[in-house]
Amino acid sequence: GVVHVNTYGGADITVPLGGFKQSGFGRDKSLHAIEKYTDLKTAWINLG
Repeated sequence: GVVHVNTYGGADITVPLGGFKQSGFGRDKSLHAIEKYTDLKTAWINLG
């Protein structure tokens, strides 16, 4: 959820949002979402 203190609707649209625990949503619109949408890969490149 969202908590507003002495304000209403003044949040930037780029603020990370999402659920916790087993809500199934996670953190979208932030760097935290990278872990959700990507997989770590290793690449070996011989430059010589």
